[in-house]
Amino acid sequence: MSTTGATADPLAALGSLPGVAESVESVRKAVDRVYGHRIMRRRSNEITSEAALRGARGSAALSGADWALEEVRRRTDFSGDDEARVVGAALRLTAEAGQLLSVWRQSPLRVLARLHLVAAASDDARVGRPRLEGEEVAEPLVELPLPGAAEVSGRLEGLSGLIVEGSSAPALVTAAVVHGELLALRPFASHNGLVARAAERVVLVGSGLDPKSVCPAEVGHAELGRAAYLAALDGYVSGTPQGMAAWIAHCAKAVELGARESTAVCEALQRGAA
Repeated sequence: MSTTGATADPLAALGSLPGVAESVESVRKAVDRVYGHRIMRRRSNEITSEAALRGARGSAALSGADWALEEVRRRTDFSGDDEARVVGAALRLTAEAGQLLSVWRQSPLRVLARLHLVAAASDDARVGRPRLEGEEVAEPLVELPLPGAAEVSGRLEGLSGLIVEGSSAPALVTAAVVHGELLALRPFASHNGLVARAAERVVLVGSGLDPKSVCPAEVGHAELGRAAYLAALDGYVSGTPQGMAAWIAHCAKAVELGARESTAVCEALQRGAA
């Protein structure tokens, strides 16, 4: 992660980049619209469950398994082929993320290790730990240069330190940085995209921006499309103020679209109850 200058709170410094304050405000309004819906007062658990399903589907789509929502909903066996395993991993991660909120602020690296264990669901020795020098990474949809193991270790420690120390940065900014950093580093041998998006969810929920987890950013990322996702990631990796701001704006739009999706679910439930 690069910032515009040395500061005791580099995440907060990103909040002053051009356009970021507007993105933060736009997200807040979108989230407030969902939470203010009358259906949320009576059926929030249903909205949370549906958001989790749709979020998992969106995350899987970005990792190459673009299944119809109803196919994800009806399927019970996710062991048949590579795409099925990706969808299964996304579903497990979405369920697991909510169990790790209390651990995140104390030990982010422990949470990331757990997320990778859940995603990989394997006894491979590489699972649940950052990759070692020379180990290959199975992340074909992200074609950026792969940082070396020493750089990965240093940057993960730096990211963990920022989370543990706390920041005055808006939750959106922190979530975007966590997401972007994990995609840029690809610290694990596999499933980095799925883990990065699950970590973004952990930040958004744990920060209190979306405490009921009803604004699935993964839905928005998928709706915006893989090409736009990777183009915005290029901006993050560049480390320039413009690139960082563009990535944060992209993440903001994804959260807004996730909020819009859940608002539509609320409207559908309201019509059904009328």
